[in-house]
Amino acid sequence: MSQKDYYAKFTALQAVAQDLTQELAAMKEDISQVLEENAELKIENEHLHARLTELDPQKEPELPEARRTLEKLYEQGFHVCTVLYGAHRENNEECAFCLDVIYGDRSQK
Repeated sequence: MSQKDYYAKFTALQAVAQDLTQELAAMKEDISQVLEENAELKIENEHLHARLTELDPQKEPELPEARRTLEKLYEQGFHVCTVLYGAHRENNEECAFCLDVIYGDRSQK
């Protein structure tokens, strides 16, 4: 390969690298905007939930943090019951034991 060929190939690669750098910078900016918007929407959502709770005091009380965590795990496809804890739920089938753990009445009578 001649020196001209090396130089031409180097110049072409340099142009590709510059284009890629510009594209990555634009993508980074887009991601930053999306993350910022997501954070704003989460805050707005929390405020709206709080406002709805104020407007509708007869609404059922929210689940405690521990049960919300179990609910999230259950929604992600895992058992949270003592029988099958941590196992994947096949085809997202419902489990009466898990639902009892999450939503069951735990008040001591």
